[in-house]
Parts: sequence; C-alpha cells; structure tokens
Amino acid sequence: MTTLPLALGIDFGTSGVRAAVVDPQRHLCWQTRQPYPDLPAPDSWRQVLWELLEALPEAIAPQIGQIAIDGTSGTVVLCDRSGSPIAPPLLYNHPCPDALDAVSAIAPHSPAASATSSLAKLVCWHRTLPPKTWHQAAHLLHQADWLSAQLHGQWGVSDYHNSLKLGYDVGSLSYPPRMLGQPWSAVLPRVLAPGEAIGPVTAAIAQRFGLSPQCQVVAGTTDSIAAFLASGASAPGDGVTSLGSTLVIKLLSDRRIDAIEYGIYSHRLGQLWLVGGASNTGGAVLEKFFGRDAIAELSQKIDPAAPTDLDYYPLTQPGERFPINDPELAPRLTPRPADDAEFLHGLLMGMARIEQRGYTLLAELGASPLRQIYTAGGGAANETWRQLRASLIAVPIKNAASIEAAVGSAYLALG
Repeated sequence: MTTLPLALGIDFGTSGVRAAVVDPQRHLCWQTRQPYPDLPAPDSWRQVLWELLEALPEAIAPQIGQIAIDGTSGTVVLCDRSGSPIAPPLLYNHPCPDALDAVSAIAPHSPAASATSSLAKLVCWHRTLPPKTWHQAAHLLHQADWLSAQLHGQWGVSDYHNSLKLGYDVGSLSYPPRMLGQPWSAVLPRVLAPGEAIGPVTAAIAQRFGLSPQCQVVAGTTDSIAAFLASGASAPGDGVTSLGSTLVIKLLSDRRIDAIEYGIYSHRLGQLWLVGGASNTGGAVLEKFFGRDAIAELSQKIDPAAPTDLDYYPLTQPGERFPINDPELAPRLTPRPADDAEFLHGLLMGMARIEQRGYTLLAELGASPLRQIYTAGGGAANETWRQLRASLIAVPIKNAASIEAAVGSAYLALG
C-alpha cells in the first residue's frame, strides 16, 4: 500500500472556515479560507466543507493521506441514526442555565459543570424536546464530529478534547458511571484520542473530490487546541498566550491540574496535559478605548523599560474567570491620565500582570515550570506588549510558528 504524504486540517471557527495542507516535514503546501454561506446551521457547515474540498488543487487532493477537523468547543448537534439533525444545533455560547443544577450533580468537579457545556445542552434537549422528537435521538455530536462523519460515514464518534465538556473523564478515558445511568446516556458518542484513525473517506467522497480511497479521517479536536498545536509548543513548560478579544493561556505540563475554583482545567494531550484558563481581559478592553490603528501608533510612543504607577485590572464589565474566578470582580481602570499613550501603557501592563499571575498560579498548583511562551492572536504583532510581558515573566517570549488553527489540525492529522 502506498503511503500518502500529505495531511489536511480544516478549522471551523466562529467567523469562517480555513483549510491547510502540510507535508510530513510540517511545511505548508496549500491553504485557503471561506466564509460561512447564508444558510442555517448545520447546512452552512456542510456546504462550506464541500466548497473547501472542491477547492483542493488537482495535484494535491490524491496525495492527502489524513484529514482532521476542529470545531468550536461546545457546539453540538442532536441527530437520528442516519446523522440527520432532529433539532437546530446549539452553538458554543448558547447557555442552558436551567440544566446547571442537574449537570453539577452529575459532573460536580468537571468542566462540564457549566451552563454552556455540551452536557448542559444535552440535558436541556432531553427536558424540552417533545417525546416524539426525543425518541428519534441517536447521537449527540460536536460540530467537528458531525462534519467528520460527513466524510467517513460512521455516526456517533467523538474525541476526548471535544468531549471534556460533555463530562467525559480524560483521566480514566471513560464516562463516569453516574453518566451511564441517565435517561439520555444512549446518545453519548464513542470517544477516541484526537488524531486516532476513525476510517477512510467513503467511496462517494473520494470520487467526488478526487481523494484517494486510502485517505483516513482521524478524530478531531477543538479550535483552541488546534491553535495551540499550530504554535510550535511541544514540550512540558511550553506556554501559549493568545490575545484575542480575551486573554487565554495554556501550558503543556507533565501533571494534570484541575482547579475549578480558579477557572483552571486540563485537556489531555497524549501522555501530557494542557492546563490553563481564560481571562476576560484582552483586546476587547483595548478596543473599547482605542481603534486598532491608534493602538499601534500609541504603542510606538511607550517606553517598555519605563515604570508605570497605574495599577489597572482591565475588564470591559464586572466579572472574571481566571486567574481570579469572581463573577463580580469590578474593572479597575482609574485614574485615567490625560496622555493616551500613558493610559495604554497602563492597560498593557495590567494585562501583562494578569498573564504573569496566571502562569504563577499554574506553577503553584504543581504544573510543569514555565520555560518559554509562544504568543498567538492579535497581540502577537505588538512588540511593545511583548517587551512589557518580558519585563515581568523571566522566560523567552516568541511569536507562534503559525496562528492558524487549520495548520494545527493538519499537524494532528499527521500524527
């Protein structure tokens, strides 16, 4: 059997879809992006998947040996036995607060104990769908699961990254016994390791898109973990800080850390653990006061070596998740100096202190010691912010090798 050298990763993000093909040396061979078509989900997801596969160059498609798909964590579809949705999908940010008591009783110390978790949505569907509709339910699938099944044709398969917030125990690699006795447990998916082969593409898919019948679809991951995989981080002590609208830190550790009281939980990554949390500080705070061009211009006027007396905790509104887990924590944004550059200096330093506090907390709880940080997201382009962070955190800080989650999924597909 001929080994097919290339791997395709497809990232279903919140604003659009990206695809990347890499070779065994992790060199990028091809990439593209597509907006979601103006169709209701999940039809829009499937349509853009077909568009991406149709866009594969004729010289590349037959050489693809593995495909991995990532999706937004917590976006789920309830399907019948043939994979057809029996209700509109619930997206990653859809809350089900009425299910939280039941979820907390079933998975009290799990990341699934959240109003927006996959498990909360499953409980909500079971409670609210008409009995005739629920009777059709056969598979609870995450976005990446449902899309992957369009290619391999096996319904009811997930991965343990997406399934963490479904209540799956990534330590024992099994569902907790209390979950298996629930009236909805029959729809829980079979869970594989991310990157584990599920099966080849169907004959119809291979013929339609010029893929090899030998091309394997592997279990996928979430968009945030795909972005981590793309960064270049690979060893215990490697951290990735992503500054988008919020500030997210992830640290590769040889020890699992779960501290829900601090907003910290661990994803399994092979024999290692990906620990961290997400703060509500970030780019959304900066853009509340300044446009992107102004941020870039004012950053040039800041001396990163100069001290600032401004002690800010930059938030757009009350409430913080990590490294302080306090839904009522008030923003601290005063006093505001007359000089905009000085004000931005204070905001950036405030975010740097939150990042430092996050990594320090992970170390105090027993995670692998931080040895270097890769920066992803929009903040990766701000050299002033990097220098401010470096003044607080005494490790090398570099830009991520790639900021595209599709590249991370392609790496996952390579194995």
